Formats: sequence, structure tokens, C-alpha cells
Amino acid sequence: MILSGLFSGNLLSQEPAVIKIDFDRKIGAIDQNIYSGFVEPIFTTVYGNIYDPSSPLADENGFRKDLIQLLKQLKIRALRWPGGNYVSGYNWEDGIGPKNQRPARMDLAWHQIETNQMGTDEYAKFTSLIGSENFICINAGTGTLDQARHWIEYCNVEKGTYYSDLRRKYGNEKPYNVKYWALGNEIDGPWQMGQKNAEDYVKFSLEAGKLMQWVDKNIKLVAIGASNYKPDMAWIDWNDYVLTHMAGSIDYLSVHRYVNEALPTGDRSFSSVMSLGLDLDQRIGMIRSLIQKALMKTGSKRPIYISFDEWAGGGNNLTGSLQLAQHLNAFIRNADIVKMANITMLTSLVGISPDGDFKNALFYPFFLFSNNCNGTSLNVSTNCEKYSNKIFNDIPYLDVTAALNDSTKTLVVNVVNRHETKDIQSNIVLQTGDFTGSATANEVNGKTITSGNTKTEEAVGIKTREVKFKGNNIQYTFPAHSFTQLVIPFK
Repeated sequence: MILSGLFSGNLLSQEPAVIKIDFDRKIGAIDQNIYSGFVEPIFTTVYGNIYDPSSPLADENGFRKDLIQLLKQLKIRALRWPGGNYVSGYNWEDGIGPKNQRPARMDLAWHQIETNQMGTDEYAKFTSLIGSENFICINAGTGTLDQARHWIEYCNVEKGTYYSDLRRKYGNEKPYNVKYWALGNEIDGPWQMGQKNAEDYVKFSLEAGKLMQWVDKNIKLVAIGASNYKPDMAWIDWNDYVLTHMAGSIDYLSVHRYVNEALPTGDRSFSSVMSLGLDLDQRIGMIRSLIQKALMKTGSKRPIYISFDEWAGGGNNLTGSLQLAQHLNAFIRNADIVKMANITMLTSLVGISPDGDFKNALFYPFFLFSNNCNGTSLNVSTNCEKYSNKIFNDIPYLDVTAALNDSTKTLVVNVVNRHETKDIQSNIVLQTGDFTGSATANEVNGKTITSGNTKTEEAVGIKTREVKFKGNNIQYTFPAHSFTQLVIPFK
């Protein structure tokens, strides 16, 4: 692991923070699918960054080998594709068969030409190379019921039908067994091709889901949650309607939220950006309640979880790293209801360069979470200094989660220090468990909040140190503008 980080002298908080962790206060199992990604052919995201046969770094399939090697380190669990806004005008049959016979189409979502060189078989190959599962989003905008059922037949039926045999004809004998299927994308938004109101969306998706599950009863279905966050709060009504009418037929409700939308116009201050983790908790909390309402109202025993399948971690700088860490903290803090999360875009986790990709500022916090933070989420008590801004009141400077991993006998504590200039002394009180007296601290930091990585210079990375302690109390100072992950072994 790369060691980096030159840290300037900072002010020290006056009163030590207190973090209390009790093994018996369990929230729920952390689903590994929260460490997943999303890709959509927006400009160079797919054609260039992922698929580029002209690159000297491409493999025999046309995929960038340097990208694949970096993504494998991140242990991406599932990959949502091919959209996004793009999918609402996509006919999946354009992207199969001989590449020289595939039609080029106008993509009205992003005003570009889609060559269809990257289609179902190519995406399935790419996900296998990075070690992730497929998560396909169907066209619920201009698409049809037949397109939906034929797509799953192509992917999941072994042989003996028209579309399964077509897949075999094109060189893929074994089915892909795609487990996760989204019933469209953001169809409540006016930016979407084939925009629908909630009633029309439910009518289409209930039928599509029914036919798809008749083809393969083992799939998991994701319904579209609201993405049009207008001041009138109609997004709550959309989610309420979809959940009430689809409970018993779906397994997830999709949530898309780009938290910078909550910032006041022109405000990109560090303290404001660092408060946006609270926006995530608010959205998740509301949808949790709507799910509970729908299940109680309908009597359905089929659980519904949140698939937070579009979110962004910020740019290639330290601020972006801390924003990403707060997203993952929010998903872990709500582990009992958030069972899928897909970062937009997958390629944002690495630095893209024609002569070789590199680990950017977002790579490191994601790496620490996806590799180490597994097991059971714990309900952590944190008492620390707070601040307020135009969006939220009483924002704790420390954003803390914890995960208990019985298989590795480790407690993982994730802490974001939201303060730009203050180091925060903390007492971590381990209220249960038998500890060995030594922990590992992995710290993501940089000289300034704008520090970022390039191909030749790494200004944001991981600094690792050993932390010794006596008994069940750890005294630790979390540096200003940092993310720290403590890995504490127990007997």
C-alpha cells in the first residue's frame, strides 16, 4: 500500500470527542453490493476509458488492461449498465452480433452517436474481467414489454429458444445468469425519453417485471424511485405511489441522489460540502418509512430494500475523497435497508491517462471500505463538537460508523473529520469485547482540501500506522480534513 500525506500543523479541539461502540447494538448485515458501480456511455466513459481497441493498453477484447487491474483491487461487487438516461432510448438488440453489422444510432440523451460496439456480450465480458456481477437496467421509456422479456431470455436461458440460441450463435454458450434487473431509469424526470407519471410507470413495470420473472423466477427487480427533487416534495408522492402499488412484486426501490443539489446557489465551501452526508441520511430515512408503510398497508411479506444505484463521490481531490467516505458511511449506518449502491461513474474511481491509469483521490477511501468494512453494522454513539449552516443544524464534526466482522475477528471504525483546520482528540470506548491492545490506522489525507492526484504526483493517499492501547479505551486524534479507518482485532 502506498504511504503518503504531508500534514500541516492544525488547531486541536478543546474537548475530546467520545465514540462509544457496543457489539450488541447491531443495525444489520452490510451487503457487499454497496461497493458497486454504474457505467453509461456518456462521451468517453465507455468508449475510450473502458473500451478502446486502438489503445496500446487494450486487451484482445478492446478493454483497457490498466483500468481492469485497478478496478480488481477495489472489489467491485456489481456493475449497473447501460444507463442512465441513455437506456430510455436504447434497443439492446442493436448491440449484439457481428460488430461490423451493428447500427449506429442517435443517442438523444447525450446528443452523441452510439456505435453499439459495446453491447450485452461486451458488458458481460467486462464485468467478468473485473470480478463483478451484472446489473442490467431495461428501457422503460421508449422500450416495450417484448424487448424486456427477450433481453432476459438472451441473458439467462441456457438454450433451446430463439434468443438463447442467438447468444450461443454469437459465441457465448453459457448463460450470463444476470440476477439484478432495474425496471427503467429516472422515468419521472422531464429529461428522460418516454417520461411517465407514476401511474403509467407502475402499469408498465408491473407487466414487464411479471414477464421477466416468468422467464427467470430467480431474478431481483429494482423499481424506479423518484429522481426529480423539486421544492414541492413530489418525489415523496412518487415513491409512496410506486411502493404501495408494487409491494409484493419488487425487491428494491432505486434511489438516485447527487447531494450537491442541496447546496445553496454558489456555495461550494468545504464546511457546506462536508455537511451533505446528512442529506443522505434524511433521504434514506424518508424512504425507509415509505417502505414500512407500503409493506404494512399491503401486507406483503416480500422485503423491499433500497438500491442507491446512482451517487457521486466528488472530484479527484481530498474534498471528493471525504465526500465519498460520507456516502459509504451513510450506507453502512443504514445497512438494514440499503442493500445496493452504485457509484457514478465507475471510472471516476481511477485517474484516466492515455499512457496508463492511476489511483486518484477517490480510489483510496473506496479501497479501504470495500476491502475491510464488511460484516455487521453497529449503532455508534458519537458525542463531539457540532456546527450549523444554511442547510442543516447540529452537524457533528465527526462522521462515524463501525462494522463488526466475526469471520476476521476485527472491528472496523470509519471516521471522517469534517473540520477543515482542527484535529479532534477522541476517546473510543469499546463497551464490549476483548481486545488485544493494538490496532491499525489507515488515514486518507493531503496537504490541503484541494490536493489531488496526477499520473506523476500522488498528493492524496493512505498513511498507515500502528495504534497501541490498554484495555477497551483507545485515545486517538483524528487530523483535520481526513478520513481514518481503524482496524481493531479482538479475541
